[in-house]
Amino acid sequence: MADLRSIDEPFVALGPTGVAIRDRLKGLTARDEEILRLVGAHLGSLAAKDLKVRCADRLEHSTHGWAARKRDLTPGSSARWAGAITKATHDQWALARRCQLVHIGNFEAGVAMIRRRLSLPVGQRGTKGVPGGYRSRQEWFAKSRRLHVLMQRLERERADREAGVVHVVRGGKRLARNRHNLAQAGLTGAQWRDRWEAQRWFLQADGESGKRYGNETIRVTPGGEASIRLPAPLAALANAPHGRYVLAAKARFPHRGQEWVERIETNRAVAYRIHHDARRGRWYITASWQYAPTKTVPLQAALADGAIGVDTNADHIAAWRLDVHGNPVGNPRRFHYDLSGTAEHRDAQLRHALTRLLNWVKVCGVKAVAIEDLDFEAEKTREKHGRRKRFRSLISAMPVGKLRARLTSMAEAPGIAIVAVDPAYTSKWGAQHWQKPLTSRTRTATRHDAAAVAIGRRAQGHPIRRRTAPPPAHQSDGQGHRTVQAGPGDPEREATRPRNFGPRTRSVRAGYGANAGDQRAQHRSGHAAEHTQLVLSP
Repeated sequence: MADLRSIDEPFVALGPTGVAIRDRLKGLTARDEEILRLVGAHLGSLAAKDLKVRCADRLEHSTHGWAARKRDLTPGSSARWAGAITKATHDQWALARRCQLVHIGNFEAGVAMIRRRLSLPVGQRGTKGVPGGYRSRQEWFAKSRRLHVLMQRLERERADREAGVVHVVRGGKRLARNRHNLAQAGLTGAQWRDRWEAQRWFLQADGESGKRYGNETIRVTPGGEASIRLPAPLAALANAPHGRYVLAAKARFPHRGQEWVERIETNRAVAYRIHHDARRGRWYITASWQYAPTKTVPLQAALADGAIGVDTNADHIAAWRLDVHGNPVGNPRRFHYDLSGTAEHRDAQLRHALTRLLNWVKVCGVKAVAIEDLDFEAEKTREKHGRRKRFRSLISAMPVGKLRARLTSMAEAPGIAIVAVDPAYTSKWGAQHWQKPLTSRTRTATRHDAAAVAIGRRAQGHPIRRRTAPPPAHQSDGQGHRTVQAGPGDPEREATRPRNFGPRTRSVRAGYGANAGDQRAQHRSGHAAEHTQLVLSP
């Protein structure tokens, strides 16, 4: 039997550290849209120049260089706009560095996998989770050529990282590439230009504690009146004192609106971002702020009322409620979603499915949701799965990281704890021990439902298998049924055991015995309860 890897202990996932809410700016006049376009294009050009200077500095970044960049931007905007631009530039450069490191890791994993498979004989079969050799000499030759290509790319990325070189496209690399494939992207030249310019605009400002309504640059009053501080070259376009322009649209923020109002009324920092959806022709404003660090709920306190086991799949969430002893209660629930289409559609589908899940959790009165701590980054490579394109597409489509982050954020308000468990063997052992017992004439349990039960039991600290191994033979009880499901106070815990086929002793046939549940008998031969049927006449 192959050695099993160690199982990590479950833990309560950390809660969200911030929140972002969005509202549509309805009722903007043509003048308002013109002003927003001018301000966004002007600040966007300054942000592009600042990003170019920051990338040219490479690893020689310092606070003095940051201050010098901010002083250069201030005459063309303002001190606060310059601070927002330089901070956004630094965040973008840091994100590019992190993505570069992940890219290098993917190259290294691909090179290691190809080298291993090239070292194996052609046609050698693989084992569970480990691919074997390539199928043919032609595939072996093609992969040997790909190995040289990956090694060249890996060396180039390593050299860029050591030199501090990053490659950033303001507006997005995918949209930039669509410029040369407009027909395939379903865009015209004018449509692409509108989206490209909208993505490169800059209309965001960081919050400031102690300032009026938490932001001096983009300000929203509790009544919803939104205004922006115009840059110095555009100050003549202001329609309010102190170089401000007040928009005709009102921002309401239906979601968490009361929390937002309480925050700005006490002049606590709130950051705002105004962005344009060129595809729909709509303007939106996003408000965001950070939370103070909070302590997580202890694991035992979260599991005091049981748990909900959740198994994440490509098209649905399988969930099952478990009591405090790890027993499934009721019927499984499935929350479906469709991950085809745009990113906005996929995000809406996830939010809708998670909302239904959390509503069901509140109805059950449970305070913990158990979910797998999945990470498919090392499993998506084409070098590991080769021709299994459908499987690679399947695991690539599963939004495990985004789903857990979204679930953690949404569960914070109702006070539901998210317990992350090790995903090792949950699907395999769940199907082995739970799928068949949970299937009845009126209910068909799937592998995903059984995996949800396994995940919930692992979060509670119970073993996944349904029964423990019986004790050795010829001791007090013999080889009987032992269960780890029932607690000491459960009814019918000491009920009669199920009938075992075959003779229990050498002198009594199967099915005989007056009281098989008598605990005094202990199923020993020679006891009166075992021989009440054997009455011999003189």
